[in-house]
Amino acid sequence: MIKTTKLIAAITAVLVLFIGQSQAQTVYKKKASGDSKNVFRMGLGLEGGYPTKNFSNFELGGTVRLQYDLASNLSLILTPGYYHFFNRNGYGQATDKDTYYNSGLNVIPVKAGVKSFFAPNFYLSAEAGAGFELNHAKETKLILSPGIGFASNSGIDLGLRYENFSGNHSNYGLIGLRVAYGFKL
Repeated sequence: MIKTTKLIAAITAVLVLFIGQSQAQTVYKKKASGDSKNVFRMGLGLEGGYPTKNFSNFELGGTVRLQYDLASNLSLILTPGYYHFFNRNGYGQATDKDTYYNSGLNVIPVKAGVKSFFAPNFYLSAEAGAGFELNHAKETKLILSPGIGFASNSGIDLGLRYENFSGNHSNYGLIGLRVAYGFKL
């Protein structure tokens, strides 16, 4: 499972970079003539997800995304946040060695990546980072997260992604939806 997830994340990252580079030539020419500027944006998002391991039946959280537009179709993104995995049957974090009883699993994700628009308002994203677990094991997980989304001109951003958390002898993932409102800084 983890090899498949890493392969999907790597393919998505290559596609995002390839699409961004293939369209960047014309965009950078416009920037050189002064038609567009680099812009910072911020997005406040509500996250919901379905975990792929059975220790939890739902994930809910929030994120703040800082976005720096390199071109009209390519952006760098930084996404910190907070996730809470709600328990299934009163059990919390599942590892290969033990299952800990607690009130759920809390994670602080910090991810960085790219966002590439392949059509008007539609984008592919690829992020990597760390997930800091706040519960009993207090482990740090590697996060890999490919996604696809829609960003309207009015600031609404809807993103669908797969997020994998791996490391320290255990892994889990989620299929997540992010609903956000973004604005220029």
